[in-house]
Amino acid sequence: MDKKPQVAVIGAGFAGLSAAALLAKHGCEVTVIEKNEMAGGRARTWEKDGFSFDMGPSWYWMPDVFENFYQLFNKTTSDFYELKRLDPSYRIYFNREDTLNVPATIKKLYALFEELEPGSTKNLDVFLKQAKYKYDVGMNEYVFKPSHSVMEYFDPRLAISGIKLQLLGNMRNHVHQLFKNEKLRKLLEFPVLFLGATPGNTPALYSLMNYADLIMGTWYPMGGMHEIVSAMQTIAEQEGVKFLFNTTVSKIEVKGKIAKTIKTNKGDLEIDYVIGNADYNHIEQHLLDKPYRNYDKKYWESRTMAPSSLLFYIALNKKLKNVLHHNLFFDQNFDQHAEEIYTDPQWPSQPLFYACCPSITDDRVAPEGCENLFFLIPLAPGLEDSELKRAEYFEILADRFRDLTGNEIRDAILFKRSYAMNDFVSDYNAFKGNAYGLANTLKQTAFLKPKMKSKVTNMLYTGQLTIPGPGVPPAIISGQVVAKEIIKKLKKA
Repeated sequence: MDKKPQVAVIGAGFAGLSAAALLAKHGCEVTVIEKNEMAGGRARTWEKDGFSFDMGPSWYWMPDVFENFYQLFNKTTSDFYELKRLDPSYRIYFNREDTLNVPATIKKLYALFEELEPGSTKNLDVFLKQAKYKYDVGMNEYVFKPSHSVMEYFDPRLAISGIKLQLLGNMRNHVHQLFKNEKLRKLLEFPVLFLGATPGNTPALYSLMNYADLIMGTWYPMGGMHEIVSAMQTIAEQEGVKFLFNTTVSKIEVKGKIAKTIKTNKGDLEIDYVIGNADYNHIEQHLLDKPYRNYDKKYWESRTMAPSSLLFYIALNKKLKNVLHHNLFFDQNFDQHAEEIYTDPQWPSQPLFYACCPSITDDRVAPEGCENLFFLIPLAPGLEDSELKRAEYFEILADRFRDLTGNEIRDAILFKRSYAMNDFVSDYNAFKGNAYGLANTLKQTAFLKPKMKSKVTNMLYTGQLTIPGPGVPPAIISGQVVAKEIIKKLKKA
């Protein structure tokens, strides 16, 4: 090629970083346009007075996905950060006197199941073997498909796999058929919450998440989750990718179904290809003229979105007791909170919540003698967001955290910051203020998701609103898939 193909990536989230690095490696001139001041999308970091907060993802699962990505560039995880396996992986609070620590070893895991439900280890063995099969097949054959058409799945091998993968069953029935103990049921249903739907609406395929959780383990990159972003940005820059931060895209100009120009607040970019890693709905409804949109407003309004979140980043001037790095508070009715997210959207009456305290593992994220604390409540997307509501729910969380762990935090707060729907909209143009993208329901799986292909012939979408779905590992894979699609186009040109 006499002239390198010019590729613009809109958005520097995990999918955008992944695609940008791979296309630059293939010989493209790649520019990543990011409206915020740093890369990472929802995985940005916020620093103040010696505290460093991961603003978004805090769980490091599926370490093989990260390692496989790094190896594409002859790198390995340890080239960028120290990865530490957490043991216990996390704690579930059912009430103050009733907690469950999820062990990191298979021996302790089997002992835990036997203690809570005598004789259940036989079914646990069946469950985990099925989950491993789903993980191996799903991660090697399904998630790397661009899902342009249902025909991609008409393969005898995949048809047989599809039956074993339980694509038509749901997680709730799958778990409840095998286990009677309510605590074990909650433990096994918990990981699918990352996929943005209730267990009853999530295909049983996603017990692969239990394999990732219970067998592959929960890890932490020392320094924080933004270390992953830094690693991917470093790789991209080494491959020649250029980053334009604090740069807002106002329009994608299209002529004859071909995107020609990206208009930004800092000038125009002439391009050969464009990848949309920003919010899919925002790109379609605000950056493209109507004839070039895949979907209309009615389509987007009919989608089942994954939850939004109310988050608090809290700096404490004391150390906490009786908590782990990851803590889940399941002391209230799970199904009621789920109904208030998905069925009858409203601020939850008795929310379940999550608390992350990375300074227990990593003394780099808080000053000596201090603690870095992060609260999260899943919320229905599109709710009315106000400072008054945020303050009300902080008091609810602080009371529950005190009652369940014995830690009063209000008198130890150096500073705190809240983050919710309005912030997701203003920072990420997130449709309805969603935090996790599109829910992985049966009707929104694989080729039933919003398509990667655009009506614009030299444009594709990537990220959590398209293939393969929400989460950090799927986003990295999404970037790999979209990069391969453009490389195929380049080879044909």
